[in-house]
Amino acid sequence: MIDRDSINYFTEDGSEGAVNARMGEDINPRLAEVMASLVKHLHAFAKDIDLKQTEWDYAIDFLTRTGHMCDENRQEFILLSDTLGFSMLVDAINHRRPSGATENTVLGPFHVADAPRYAMGQNISLDGVGESCFFSGRVIDQNGNPIEGATIDVWSDNANGYYDVQQPDIQPRFNNRGIFTTGPDGHYSFRGIRPVSYPIPHDGPVGEMLTALGRHPNRPAHMHFMVTAPGYEKIITHTFVDDDEWLTSDAVFGVKASLIAAVEQGKEGDTVWKSSFDFVMTDAVA
Repeated sequence: MIDRDSINYFTEDGSEGAVNARMGEDINPRLAEVMASLVKHLHAFAKDIDLKQTEWDYAIDFLTRTGHMCDENRQEFILLSDTLGFSMLVDAINHRRPSGATENTVLGPFHVADAPRYAMGQNISLDGVGESCFFSGRVIDQNGNPIEGATIDVWSDNANGYYDVQQPDIQPRFNNRGIFTTGPDGHYSFRGIRPVSYPIPHDGPVGEMLTALGRHPNRPAHMHFMVTAPGYEKIITHTFVDDDEWLTSDAVFGVKASLIAAVEQGKEGDTVWKSSFDFVMTDAVA
């Protein structure tokens, strides 16, 4: 005969325990830890706000529509994670670096593998549209020593605020993208355009959420960098234009004070902007 008093029936007060008690004993320990915590906090959230059925129905519809917006060119769930600050939180947890090392920020959805490789100083702006900007600096270790053979993968939007993959019929392929490799002095340089701010895609559920919350969809102007070198931890980051109006309210929370870089006008008569930034790498974790 069943001992009814020993059964962990579902109740409002004991909901978390009832769900977590159903997990098997021989499952992956990390999965058990993650799911137990997820259930705990998810149930606590619903109780904390006294979640209404109509609100949960709307949330399910919102998530369903978010999934429907995803395809090979757009990932609405990543956009949702970004705009909730969750992408940046996960990145921060996984890239805790010592003081002075270059900080990470979000990769973003527009990186493309196998961009063209260029010699130092070459131009990555293939359409020639926008204000020319010369980017330069060094890749060094924490002791200030240059790192030879570091690969610097860079990409940015165009003068109208779109990446080439967003406008395949308008922009040349690999527009404003390039890969460079440092020499013995650790120096890098290339010519691109002065980055411009742009809105993230906001014609879907994420844009609907931002509007409802009284938030804007704009990202401050930035240049993307991915820096790798044998024996060192990969850096995925941006440098942000120092006078951009959206620096303090980036829609995806990607700005860190250490990543704000001066973009200065060249000497009189020189129409090229200049931006200098050094990347400080840390040893790879064994």
